[in-house]
Amino acid sequence: MSLFNIQNLSVTLGDPLFSDLSLTISKGDRLGLVAANGRGKTTLLGCLSGEAEPTSGEITRARGLRIGHVAQYVPEADLDLTLYDKVLAALPPEQVDFESWRVDVVLDELSVPYDLQQSPLRALSGGWQRTAMLAAAWITQPDVLLLDEPTNHLDLHRIALLETWLGNLPRDVAVVITSHDRAFLDTTTNRTLFLRETSSRDFAVPFSHARAALDEADAADERRFANDLNKASQLRKQAAKLKNIGINSGSDLLITKTKQLTERAAKIEAAAKPAHREKGAGDIKLGNSGTHAKALVTLDDIKVNTPDGRWLYDTGAKWITPGDRVVLLGANGTGKTQLVEMVHRALTGRESHVKSAPSVTMGYSDQHLSQLSDTDTPMQAVGGFGLGDQRARGLLAGAGVTIQMQDTALGKLSGGQKARLAMLVLRLQHPNFYLLDEPTNHLDIEGQEALEDELTRHDAACLLVSHDRSFVRNVGNRFWWIDRRRLVEVEDPEAFFKGQMG
Repeated sequence: MSLFNIQNLSVTLGDPLFSDLSLTISKGDRLGLVAANGRGKTTLLGCLSGEAEPTSGEITRARGLRIGHVAQYVPEADLDLTLYDKVLAALPPEQVDFESWRVDVVLDELSVPYDLQQSPLRALSGGWQRTAMLAAAWITQPDVLLLDEPTNHLDLHRIALLETWLGNLPRDVAVVITSHDRAFLDTTTNRTLFLRETSSRDFAVPFSHARAALDEADAADERRFANDLNKASQLRKQAAKLKNIGINSGSDLLITKTKQLTERAAKIEAAAKPAHREKGAGDIKLGNSGTHAKALVTLDDIKVNTPDGRWLYDTGAKWITPGDRVVLLGANGTGKTQLVEMVHRALTGRESHVKSAPSVTMGYSDQHLSQLSDTDTPMQAVGGFGLGDQRARGLLAGAGVTIQMQDTALGKLSGGQKARLAMLVLRLQHPNFYLLDEPTNHLDIEGQEALEDELTRHDAACLLVSHDRSFVRNVGNRFWWIDRRRLVEVEDPEAFFKGQMG
């Protein structure tokens, strides 16, 4: 049964986001919605929910359709509610007195600890706020769930619980998911829509298989376009020859034939459609300034403690050499960030326990992008590198920060734009060692793949933390696991993933 019938849908907000989108969403569909940052995914979910209006086209909804829409952020007006009250408020007023037990059932299904249920949303992490919104949507018993970046701020354990929960939903419930987590999309979806400005494409398979099919389809379009242009070129060459012969011989028949060939060429050229060219959200380029040091960072059986001095684990003897891309694995709270911060302090001269080579030049980015100040402008963020105004503006534009945004406070930029700006600042530092804590936060799939390619292509040395399984698998060549209060090196991350994902 069809839940949504979308016909020729288009949205233009200054620039076209997508156009002529036709799609049917039926019961049981688990649709992954994929596009670069700022390309209309959230807008399309808003159109489906009825919270946004398309520029043109129609959406026909099944009669009585119940929609659960989980946005990326909790409304400001709800932040002072407790998590429990946020979910309770989603019930119709006439059901609150008699069916409040359903709140307990939903929160139990989503494994929300009791103490957190009574905490104000404002005091909770982004991950728990997102869980509260999911519970509030599900308690309304929707026919379709619209989930906008549901894994943002979740650790691997919570992602695993969400995957399991989605997998256990009734089969006739449809789910539409926007996500940049490739492994999550592969696990939770059975269809993939690549949303494009023109010619969006829908495949009846999860992301990885759909991505391969998309590449094949784009390659076929490229070949077809080249063949059409070649045919038109050959016809024009024939027409030119006949024209010369016709003029010299005075043959009206050849002149007529010349005109026919030229018209055929023009029709082929007009009908030929070039292959899709994705407009990138901004380039990500890194580098590796190189060093002759044998060991960039050395850990000599260091004790890693919490900020208040409680012991977490011992590192044993560890070192990072040029070309090592070390991924730090561990459950939340085991001390990954503490070690990253210790290495950061050592490389900025504020920590004596971690040893580093004098030639190490660090590029650092944490999960909150705290190296960028929200009150600075993008021009100020790159202003300390002696670039000159014109080159600075060119580099910012290449990183996806338009001229109009370059003198705007960073707090007004999107998460994706700030993430790309952070990568540009890293590049300008000319590092030979990268220290990266959740670098894929806010990056779309295109950005993640670009970052993967830059780190591996330049053989960059790095120590990184990430909850993105695809990113970890594609980038890491060494893996340190915080396991039972010891930092142990393992061959690959799969045993850790398996333990975290249940």
